Amino acid sequence: MKNFWRFIFRKNLPPTSLCQMDFAVLGLGDSSYAKFNFVAKKLYRRLLQLGGRALLPVCLGDDQHELGPDAAIDPWLPDLWGKVLGLYPVPLDLGTIPAGVPLPSKFTLHFLPGAPRVCSEGQRVAGTEPQGPPSEQQPFLAPMVTNQRVTGPSHFQDVRLMEFDITGSGLSFAAGDVVLIQPENAASHTQRFCQVLGLDPDQNFTLLPREPGVPCPARLPQPCSVRHLVSHYLDIASVPRRSFFELLACLSPHELEREKLLHFSSPQGQEELYSYCNRPRRTILEVLCDFPHTAGAIPADYLLDLIPPIRPRAFSIASSLLAHPSRLQILVAVVQYQTRLKEPRRGLCSSWLASLDPGQGPVQVPLWVRPGGLTFPQTPGTPVIMVGPGTGVAPFRAAVQERVAQGQSGNVLFFGCRLRDQDFYWEAEWMELEGRGCLTLFTAFSREQERKVYVQHRLRDLGPLVWELLDRQGAYFYLAGNAKCMPADVAEALTSVFQEQGGLSAPDAATYLARLQRTLRFQSETWA
Repeated sequence: MKNFWRFIFRKNLPPTSLCQMDFAVLGLGDSSYAKFNFVAKKLYRRLLQLGGRALLPVCLGDDQHELGPDAAIDPWLPDLWGKVLGLYPVPLDLGTIPAGVPLPSKFTLHFLPGAPRVCSEGQRVAGTEPQGPPSEQQPFLAPMVTNQRVTGPSHFQDVRLMEFDITGSGLSFAAGDVVLIQPENAASHTQRFCQVLGLDPDQNFTLLPREPGVPCPARLPQPCSVRHLVSHYLDIASVPRRSFFELLACLSPHELEREKLLHFSSPQGQEELYSYCNRPRRTILEVLCDFPHTAGAIPADYLLDLIPPIRPRAFSIASSLLAHPSRLQILVAVVQYQTRLKEPRRGLCSSWLASLDPGQGPVQVPLWVRPGGLTFPQTPGTPVIMVGPGTGVAPFRAAVQERVAQGQSGNVLFFGCRLRDQDFYWEAEWMELEGRGCLTLFTAFSREQERKVYVQHRLRDLGPLVWELLDRQGAYFYLAGNAKCMPADVAEALTSVFQEQGGLSAPDAATYLARLQRTLRFQSETWA
C-alpha cells in the first residue's frame, strides 16, 4: 500500500498516465475522525488528475451513521454495477448464480464415527511446537494468580486488577505495550447454541477446505470437538452484520422466517434491522433463538462462513517487569449495560475474565503481547506528563514503575475518577511514591463537589507548571483513556495553557500542539 501511494503521487507521472482506465472509489471512514475519508477523497482526485475516468462520484461510507457505511453504499452499488455491466457485459455463455442460492461453504466438517470424545481444553494444533515468542497462532497459557475487585462495593462499575504468571513464557514487554487476550464464550451460551442448532457438543470432526491452498484456522485443533469450536472460536456473543442475515436467508427452509431474513438483508430493511439488532445490541445467539426453524436447519459446513471468529481483546499492561518480575498485570473494567432487551449486555472478554477464580483451582488465560501506541523517552532527565483518567491510568502505572526502577525522575501524573474512596486505583502506591519524591500526583475527583472537576481542569489550573515542563524542560506528554470527549477537552486545555502561559496566538498554539504530536512529544492511546 505504501509503495502504491508513493508511486501514484510521484510528480513526474504524466497527466495521461491513466487515460485508458475506468475507476470507482469507495471509502470506508468514520466522521468522528478529523480527516473523514481522507484517503478515498485524495485518491479519487489523484486518479482524475492522471486521466482516469470516474464511473461514479466517490462514495464515502460513514461508520458513525446509524446504518453504518451501508447508508452510503446501498444506493451507490446498483449504479456501479449498472455502469460496469454496461461497459463490460457478462458473456452470454456464462451463467450467474441466482439470488437466494448460497455460495459453497469455505470448509467441510467431517464428523468422526464412534463414541463422542471431549477434546481437552488445552489442546493445540497437532504436531506444532511453539516457535519463538507467544503469538495469536500460539498464545501462552498464563496461569491467573489474582483477580481482585479494586472499586468500592457500592461503585456502579466493577473494575478488576488481574495478575498473570508468565514464568517460562519468553514474553518481554516495556511500558506502553499491550497484552492481547483470547476470550471464550460462556458455557451456558455454548450449550444453548448447540441446542438451538441441534448439535452434539461432544461430537468430534475434522475440518477440510473445499479449495486447494486455503489454510484451516490455526486456532482450531484437528480433530476438534463441536464444544471447542463453539466455546473457543465462533463469536456467538457478537452483534451480527447484515451479511449474516443474507446468508441465513439463503439457508432457511422456513418461508416466514426466510421472508423476514431477506427483508433484514435488503436495502429497504436496514432501519428495521438497526432497531431489531444494532440498537439493542442483540447477539448472534439471540437472533438464532428468534429464528428457530432456520437455526435448526443450518448445515454444519456453513458455521465458519456464517459466524465470525472471536477476536482477541487488547489491554494496556499495568505493570513493569522491573517491579514485578515474571508477572503481568492488567486493569479491567467489566462491561455490562442495559438495553431494551431483558438480559443485560455484557462484554465477552471482560465478563469471562471476571468470572475466573484462581482461588477455586488453576485457571489459564491465552495471551501474548505486542508494542502499544505509547513509547517513553530513554534519555535520562526527560520529564513526562501523564494524563490518565479512570482505567486510562493503567499504562502509566507501568511507566512509573519502570522509570522509578531506572532512577528516572520528573514523573508527573494527572489522575481523575469519580470518588476518592470508590475508584482511586493504586492510591496507596501513588502516595508511597510521592512520599519518596519519585512522583508528582495531581487528582481530579469529579463527583466530590458541586461543580464537576476533570483532568482538563487541573491541567489549566496548573498551566505554569505544564508550560515550564513542556517548553523549557522538553517534557513528553501522554494521554490515555476513553475516546469520547476527554481527548478533545485535554487538547483544548493544552492550547489554552500555551496561549495563557506562552503568550501564543490561537493559530500558533495549535501549531505548537501539532509539532509536539509530530515529534512524538504528545502521544495518546484512547479507546471507545
